[in-house]
Amino acid sequence: MTIYRLPANTPRSFYRGEGRIGRFRGIRPADDPYFPEDWIASTTSRHGAAPAGLTTLPDGRSLAEAIAGDPLWWLGERHVAEHGADPAILVKLLDAGERLPLHVHPDRRFAAAHLASPYGKTEAWVIVSAEPGAAVHLGFARDVEPGELAGWVADQRIDQMLGATNRVPVRAGDAIVCPAGVPHAIGAGVLMVEVQEPTDFSVLLEWKGFDIDGPAAGHLGLGYEQALACVDRSGWGAEQLGELSRARGSAADARPGVHRLFPELADEFFAAERLRPDPVSVLEPAYSVVVITAGDGSVECEHGEPVQVGAGDTLLVPYAAGRCTLRGDVTAVRCKPA
Repeated sequence: MTIYRLPANTPRSFYRGEGRIGRFRGIRPADDPYFPEDWIASTTSRHGAAPAGLTTLPDGRSLAEAIAGDPLWWLGERHVAEHGADPAILVKLLDAGERLPLHVHPDRRFAAAHLASPYGKTEAWVIVSAEPGAAVHLGFARDVEPGELAGWVADQRIDQMLGATNRVPVRAGDAIVCPAGVPHAIGAGVLMVEVQEPTDFSVLLEWKGFDIDGPAAGHLGLGYEQALACVDRSGWGAEQLGELSRARGSAADARPGVHRLFPELADEFFAAERLRPDPVSVLEPAYSVVVITAGDGSVECEHGEPVQVGAGDTLLVPYAAGRCTLRGDVTAVRCKPA
């Protein structure tokens, strides 16, 4: 097998989904709503709850074990020279059945200093579907003083804290980068492909009303006095916010049927492309995750059998597949490490 079609991988969470992942993938939604994420091709475990979150391949091996056994086959020589046997990326489907709590992810500098990790958690969102009026909260709209933020968090003054953020409407097809450190909350009614650095580091600014003990579990074991130091408290204006979704042209755009999704600030972390065959989408050899978001088609690869694909499929493509071609009346999102 060269291209892997992956089943759903849904660790339990503390917020509710609305069954969108099951409907998108053509499987029966779980009766329990607290499985709102599908961790695709994951070598990252849920923070403090390993092995939850890790992907198991159809042959029974964990993806992490498989890559460790033959990293060049999976990742390619250039990637292994830079990252070793680490894919350096995590991709998810995320179904917001309710507004997620306001939270923040540490950057690489903070993670190296306090969490013994080379990765923080810059992430980005590709909106698959959104109900009318759906939005995300992204960054503070004004500068916030350290004591003000600490007071909001300690007393759970949700209205004040959320009121100080930027509310950004979203619709299907939007692509937005959320840099590490920026406080954010995904609003209800959204299904997205989320691509991120391969960690599960989150500092909760809000937990009231959610099925989690924020004072105990919301600060990565650091205590809130230290954890809140990772928060970007600066005000983000309209121009700065616009830069988070303004993809510029690149060499990738010169290939018919392949369109860059994220601005340059994402380049050191990951990349994503929207694939719409015109008449085909030609993909260079690369370890990648492909999510089929609409239609039906096929993927042909240089080394391996062609794979028929349809909306809701999630594919893991190793470097060894070689050059691949997507054909058909189909739309997909392809995510790759930097």
